[in-house]
Amino acid sequence: MSVLVLVLAVSAACCLGIGFVLQQNAAQRAPLNDFLSPRLLLDLVRMPRWLGGIGLMVAGMVLGAIALGQGEISLVEPLLATNLLFAMALSRHQTKQSLGRQGWAGLLLLAGGVTAFIVAGEPRGGSAVTDPFRHWLIIGAMIGLALLLTTYAKRSRLSSGPALLAVAAGLLYGVQDALTRVTGQRFSEGGLMEVLTGWQPYAVLALGVTGLVLVQSAFETASLRMSLPALTAAQPLAGIICGVGFLGDRLRTDTGALAWEAVGLAAVVVGIVLLGMHPAMPCGAGESVRARRLQPN
Repeated sequence: MSVLVLVLAVSAACCLGIGFVLQQNAAQRAPLNDFLSPRLLLDLVRMPRWLGGIGLMVAGMVLGAIALGQGEISLVEPLLATNLLFAMALSRHQTKQSLGRQGWAGLLLLAGGVTAFIVAGEPRGGSAVTDPFRHWLIIGAMIGLALLLTTYAKRSRLSSGPALLAVAAGLLYGVQDALTRVTGQRFSEGGLMEVLTGWQPYAVLALGVTGLVLVQSAFETASLRMSLPALTAAQPLAGIICGVGFLGDRLRTDTGALAWEAVGLAAVVVGIVLLGMHPAMPCGAGESVRARRLQPN
């Protein structure tokens, strides 16, 4: 594994994690009637804290894109999942909560799971799949599932809705990462004109804006405990599926390696859930609304 890719991916995770916390701090103050509406972004753009969070997220996405250009998506995506560690660090500073057993267990599972998956799988590059049907099948399945989750989330915005929106956004971001890598490859092969004549950069932009609306709607109506774990778990899984499915990434497939890869991914997901549900994670507007509804008149 390249040290440069490691540094870039972890730096991207740091920017993303801190940026997500700042965005949620601001989004919880947005009007609830902006749920799943582009108006939400217009309201949030007036908040300096949200702009700072977006700036960090953009920096993280740029660093992640550079990392994807230097390494395999199956390697970079698990490293990006460590953004929750940096989100937890900032949240602990804000709430003055100690890690406790839950926090330490989540930290060890997330870090150990990422290490186990990378060491066992030994992600490496290969020849991209040229069959367009396979590309569209995987991308269509991811986007279709995200659309289905979003549709259901609209009916349950203050219960399971935020978590479903976060999963949907994570799926879109995973596809966006894969297409970002394709865009980088096109640029290295033919320059700017090669990029502008392809559909991938426009799809990256559309997925990014759509994912942003979904994420901010999730942040607006629920605490980070409900939204960020789902987002952080879904994105690397979607990215790895795209990487192995049509970008040509290769993982070790012997029995022992597959077992450790599965254990590593499972540990990552469990660690994300434990950290995401830690009391240090700040509350959102949705929880305040539910609390007010439960108060006696």
